[in-house]
Amino acid sequence: MADLIQPRTLKGFRDYVPSLMIPREEILQKARAVYRSFGFAPIDTPALEYTEILLGKGGAESDKIIYRFKDHGDRDVALRFDLTVPFARFAAQHVPALGTPFKRYHMGPVWRGENTAHGRYREFWQCDFDTIGTTSNSSDIEAALVINALLSAIGFERFEIHVNNRLILSGLLEELGLADKSTAVLRALDKLPKVGIEPVVEEMVLHGVDAEKGRKVLELAGFKGTNEEILAFVSAKFGNNPKAADGVKRLDEMLQVANQAGLPSGRLHIDLSIARGLDYYTGTIFETFLSDLPGIGSICSGGRYDNLAGLYTKMPLPGVGASLGLDRLLAAMEELKILGGVQASAPVFMVRFAGTPPGVYEKLAATLRASGIGVEVFPEPKKIGQQLQYAEKRGFRFALIAGPDDFASRKFKIKELATRQEADYDEVLIPSHLRKMLGMDGS
Repeated sequence: MADLIQPRTLKGFRDYVPSLMIPREEILQKARAVYRSFGFAPIDTPALEYTEILLGKGGAESDKIIYRFKDHGDRDVALRFDLTVPFARFAAQHVPALGTPFKRYHMGPVWRGENTAHGRYREFWQCDFDTIGTTSNSSDIEAALVINALLSAIGFERFEIHVNNRLILSGLLEELGLADKSTAVLRALDKLPKVGIEPVVEEMVLHGVDAEKGRKVLELAGFKGTNEEILAFVSAKFGNNPKAADGVKRLDEMLQVANQAGLPSGRLHIDLSIARGLDYYTGTIFETFLSDLPGIGSICSGGRYDNLAGLYTKMPLPGVGASLGLDRLLAAMEELKILGGVQASAPVFMVRFAGTPPGVYEKLAATLRASGIGVEVFPEPKKIGQQLQYAEKRGFRFALIAGPDDFASRKFKIKELATRQEADYDEVLIPSHLRKMLGMDGS
């Protein structure tokens, strides 16, 4: 007999058992509903792209983590590392026919061959939304509103949306004579929360940045205060720079509109230290942190990218959007113990008895499903206690108990598994009673 193959998963990849997969699908469903409520339409793109589509779009750092190989046709291909770059390619191909502005959402897996960390995997799902074809600040502001609606719909109340604008950072670098080193400076600045001040300065110096100028960048990034104080500080220091002034104006307008739109006080937080590591960002940038678990990192990030699609087409296609990191969010929910425990795929479990005619359970289950009630019928007539134990372990809410005598009398028992309470109901009333118990009729 051949040796058994050891069952195992690759480092940075994970399996999802039902207790994780069911909440995962619920989050996807909520994200889909929120995106559509703002007018975003679904698209999809292939997992594989020609490597030239992906290389150089996020910068040298992202190029290093791309899964790249030759396919059977000897083509140089790669797995997408995010959903934004493929969308830029998609936009260049399809938006001329679809028209602008074009608002899309896209939810799917991406792959990055990078070191794993807390809540960080090599295969993970992103839930993106983007508006392309406009430079209007209204679209940037809407992105903040979508992030707020998304996290609220998932069930979070304690979170902060940190926002900055690359125009402010670009203005600062121009004033310091570092415009030609902006890529290296911003990549280093993006690492500030992870490594601290001195390593960031050292990295800037390695790229030819004077240490004193590097510290001035960090002086701006480290300024703390209320949103109004931060904007006043930037205006006082760099208000004569057109880029910085435009960045301040856009952030100030975002704060005003967010307040009018009903965002909670303190939900939007101007943070001059966030830079976003990908090279394609040009304006507003977002990172979203859970107040109860900030250490897990940003769970919804993004920003404005006005030139990305220009790599594929001469048609101007500026864009803005953000991405929910689904797997990082799930890791956070696991740690915070707010996943809700084991849940069954269907709310109702049907006990099977020996001695019943063939098909009676399947017929009853079909009646319930026709009423919109999910039901699982146990496949064999084991002891009732064993069947109910199975149902409780998997998180069913109700058990429907019907033996041969019950089918004869047309009265069946409904048992609420959490409380162990049970009652008998006429067969014809079973669907309506279950719908009421499940809160499906607004009760």
